[in-house]
Amino acid sequence: MKKGSIILLVIIAVAVAVIFSTTGSASQYVDFTQAAELAKEGDDELVHVIGKVQKNAAGEFTGIVYNPGVDPNYFEFLLTDTKNVTQKVLFFEPKPQDFEKAEQIVIIGHTNIKENVFIADKILMKCPSKYEDKEVKI
Repeated sequence: MKKGSIILLVIIAVAVAVIFSTTGSASQYVDFTQAAELAKEGDDELVHVIGKVQKNAAGEFTGIVYNPGVDPNYFEFLLTDTKNVTQKVLFFEPKPQDFEKAEQIVIIGHTNIKENVFIADKILMKCPSKYEDKEVKI
């Protein structure tokens, strides 16, 4: 084989390997019910759940447990998904900055069936944008 053909085959092999590795690690967006079903089936893949942090009638957050003086790597909160199912979420890292300002939360992790909690590996927050269109009255 020519040197150019060998290089081309190596490039193609690397490209195929990259494609397979990225598609294999892609997780899916589900609600808490689907996440629990996947966990019951033994699927330990990470999933994304979109929701809002639970608030009371006065607009105050409820269910948040975070005491950095005792354990800075334990953060617990209640999240309501898009189907209005509320689940306790555990995050074993410090509470993200501006967590209370987020409009929506995306948690990436898995459901622990025995404890009936969702263990989050990552928390992504959708915060209010300063670039939203605002009506100017004259």
